[in-house]
Amino acid sequence: MRAHDVEDAERLTDEAFYQLDARTATAGFPRPQRRPPERAQLWRERALHLLEHDGPGCWVAEDDAGLLGVSVSLRREGLWGLSSYAVHPRGQGAGAGRAVLEASLKYSEGCLRGLICSSSDPRAARRYRLAGFTLHPAMTLWGRVDRSALPVVEHLREGTAADIDLLDSLDRLTRGAAHGVDHEVLVRQLRLVVVDRAKGSGYCYVGRGGGAYLLAASNRRTAQMLLWEALASAEQGPGPRVDHLTGEQEWAVDVGLAAGLQLHNNGYVALRHMKPPMPYLPSGHFL
Repeated sequence: MRAHDVEDAERLTDEAFYQLDARTATAGFPRPQRRPPERAQLWRERALHLLEHDGPGCWVAEDDAGLLGVSVSLRREGLWGLSSYAVHPRGQGAGAGRAVLEASLKYSEGCLRGLICSSSDPRAARRYRLAGFTLHPAMTLWGRVDRSALPVVEHLREGTAADIDLLDSLDRLTRGAAHGVDHEVLVRQLRLVVVDRAKGSGYCYVGRGGGAYLLAASNRRTAQMLLWEALASAEQGPGPRVDHLTGEQEWAVDVGLAAGLQLHNNGYVALRHMKPPMPYLPSGHFL
């Protein structure tokens, strides 16, 4: 993958996930939508960041008509993660998806652990299982927040880049590896909320429109405080989402249900040589 591929890669992944969502949409779940321009720009910025720091893990397949497949991966302190993986309909069944994924998996050699936030696409899930990942069925919380249910949350503060050492320590505690340079991008793009006290510490990047984009904490109570704040930040509209919840994250399910959100099955959290991080909500891009 090269920098000039990023714009086409964004369009390919957007179209692929839109088509997948349209095929697998369930009653009550948000209607499939293509990325608005603002989110497309964020995707491109994240991809360029990973291309700079993880070039050997970023691959594309192409023919004369353009890109056929995209696979973007990263390595952080012994943890390999798959940030994005998509195949154009022209490449389905032609080996493009397998080729780019295998190239990215070579970048995982020597890593102790692996993490993928998988879609519900059965073809992708099959490839991840064949690569040695355990597939943990995942859930998504979504819907309008019942604002009358919001508790008063104390001991929170706005975070900054000065907190990155704290964030990295929480990453190591929960998932066994720091995000490192990824926090430099995240702290620019998203609101960061931090708890740092003797009874517990944690952080949450609040997603656009509310919800938790990435959350790590030293205990469940602190994690719940952060998630309540993320839901309280929800803007007017279809409601916030909290993705990539496994059965181990009941602390988050309980908060979402108490806030009036709906719970849906949605994809997998695929793990290799590691247990589900706790208490932790991964980011689809930075894992």
